[in-house]
Amino acid sequence: SCVWAFLQTGWGSVRASGNFNANQDAETLYKAMKGLGTDEDSIMKLLTSRSNSQRQQIKAAYKTLHGKDLVGDLQGELGGKFETLVVALMTPPILYDVTSLRNAIKGAGTDEKVLIEILSSRTAQQIKDITAAYRQEFNKNLEEDVTGDTSGHFRRLLVILLQVRGQRSGEHRSGIYRCVGHRSVRTLFSAGEKKFGTDEEQFITILGNRSAEHLRRVFAAYMKLAGYEMEESIQRETSGGLRDLLLAVVKCARSVPAYFAETLYYSMKGGGTDDQTLIRVMVSRSEVDMLDIRADYRRLFAKSLHSAIQGDTSGDYRKALLLLCGGNDA
Repeated sequence: SCVWAFLQTGWGSVRASGNFNANQDAETLYKAMKGLGTDEDSIMKLLTSRSNSQRQQIKAAYKTLHGKDLVGDLQGELGGKFETLVVALMTPPILYDVTSLRNAIKGAGTDEKVLIEILSSRTAQQIKDITAAYRQEFNKNLEEDVTGDTSGHFRRLLVILLQVRGQRSGEHRSGIYRCVGHRSVRTLFSAGEKKFGTDEEQFITILGNRSAEHLRRVFAAYMKLAGYEMEESIQRETSGGLRDLLLAVVKCARSVPAYFAETLYYSMKGGGTDDQTLIRVMVSRSEVDMLDIRADYRRLFAKSLHSAIQGDTSGDYRKALLLLCGGNDA
């Protein structure tokens, strides 16, 4: 039914255009870049009102009509953060994820934030596709690259997320399931709070290997047993990259849109803006669950995502982000 489809897919702010004509759109973009000055407004309005797969068709039509690479032309005409955002919009989602991961790994230091965000929030199928696309694109093994660039329990949990994402969707609905649930809870409790020193291995095994539905039951039972939330225990008992990753896994099991609402909030909180994160989340969630993220943002932070972006960014970059946001929940 429609309702069930909605529950499963969530709500994006960007949808495919109904009366789509790739050639016409390619011409609109060509005219926007031709001659003196660039019509940034036309470019952003068009691209944010087409789905990613439609943008790929526009790119192909542009090549056919003008013999040129659309993304290359856009890069030649635009600049700064607006250019980064437009290039991100023009990149197929899986390729965008693998490029983000590759950049996070191959620099001087590892950008743990990117690894954590992508590996804890993507579905089992997406992780499989990402692993395959990573190999195809860079002729490298993602798991090997991750293990070569990280260490300790943090590395171990990342590898578990890469490996078992494929099996995590299996749900047990029997008494065994309840039994495993209770056992998980007791194990976690004794791994963390009951004794001096934390057994990170237990946290990692249980949080890394279970489906979201199973984990939500574990969290509820943990709350009953311990008297506080799983997140509090992780905050107290672990630190550094491992803590951030465990928290992300727990938050995504509870609600992926709420996790991204919080990620967006912290990307704009305080002195500077973390534009990389802001762009990555706004682009990658625009067709997935942006409306859910907006609702959670409003609920969690008592202000709209729209007003946060408005206050924290400027120029064409701001205009394009607001188009992706798709409305104000003031």
